[in-house]
Amino acid sequence: MSDETLLTFPTDFPIKIMGERRDDFAQTMVELVLRHAPDFRPETVEMRASRSGNYLSLTVVVRATSKAQLDALYREITAHPWVKMAL
Repeated sequence: MSDETLLTFPTDFPIKIMGERRDDFAQTMVELVLRHAPDFRPETVEMRASRSGNYLSLTVVVRATSKAQLDALYREITAHPWVKMAL
């Protein structure tokens, strides 16, 4: 796999996380993001419930410093059992 990327680091990088609507979903995802991006500001999270109310979409913008950092963050997000998709 190539480490090439079109991104120039550091860069503000939005990530959309979609998962089960649970009381602790947003807090759990914020804690996960903070492990990879300690300077992330939780108050910037945008949340939106699905029309049916069963799912929650979070948009987080991290200050990405490397492709490796983003790859590790995506791996941990998508491995979480509550997460259905991350873009």
